[in-house]
Amino acid sequence: METKFGFIKMTLSEFATWLNEVRVSRTVIKIQQHHTYIPSYIHFTGNNHFERQKAMKDHHISNNGWKDIGQHFTIFPDGIILTGRSIEDSPACIYGQNANSLCIENFGNFDKGKDVMTSEQKKSIVGVTALLCERFNIPVNTDFIVYHHWFDLSSGVRNNGQKNNKSCPGTNFFGGNKVLNCQNNFIPLVNSALGGNIITDTSDVEEYVCVTASSLNVRDQPSASGSKVPERASVPLGSILRVYEKKGDWLKISKSDSHWVSGKYTITVERAVTSALLNVRTGPGTSFSKTGNIPKGEVVFVVETKNNWCKIGLEEKWVSKDYLQF
Repeated sequence: METKFGFIKMTLSEFATWLNEVRVSRTVIKIQQHHTYIPSYIHFTGNNHFERQKAMKDHHISNNGWKDIGQHFTIFPDGIILTGRSIEDSPACIYGQNANSLCIENFGNFDKGKDVMTSEQKKSIVGVTALLCERFNIPVNTDFIVYHHWFDLSSGVRNNGQKNNKSCPGTNFFGGNKVLNCQNNFIPLVNSALGGNIITDTSDVEEYVCVTASSLNVRDQPSASGSKVPERASVPLGSILRVYEKKGDWLKISKSDSHWVSGKYTITVERAVTSALLNVRTGPGTSFSKTGNIPKGEVVFVVETKNNWCKIGLEEKWVSKDYLQF
């Protein structure tokens, strides 16, 4: 394990150890798969992992105007994994779909006729995905493991590659970039690495909350006099947290550790699943303009209910309560 430019470089086995030890406050429910396209294999020398990662970060900041590199992890042709953006922050990878997600950028151009993925990289892509599913209790299916190609570039609406889509993660990524390709070729490999599907268990969660402060410290006691927990970064605005216990205004956000946040800077939200394809509107009613839609089976977090309409997240995004299962 090596660190440079703020990135950590790991083998797959080292990543498993690191992931088991890292502490993450925000709720993660999806994994995004991407390819870098450029840089591709021709830009990889075998020992320039840090330099290529830093170049991507510099591009994302200077050209895209982002605060950091877009992805949480980059997996290189030799199977080496580098960390990127803090896991506490949402990625900047799929427009309108980044909340509660983790982003994996796979180094290379995996469109047909371009880079042929190495066996080492394949093993790490499957292994990292499986480990993340296990760590965050993410179901192993195409509702929760997603390809960039499935989302409209302008709206972020999932259309499964029908129009206005990137080819990412590549037309030859594990046999193709379509939903059926993922179901037939990629999902079985992740399941095999896990020995079966992850079964999500939220029985210990007392409630979910959304962070309303620009940055929320995590402390080792339910008190402002408690020390900041060094292994947890401050939690950013809009993050969804699981609450396991309450003491006064303080919320315990870890099942096993004494990690607490002030409830004064959060609002309670309800976890729901969509039961049909849902229109998203700018206000609580059909008179408000439509800004997109959410597929059936998506997890959303409701922060407010008004006239049988539910606001999902801190932005003005509203859906009909009739098609949500709480």
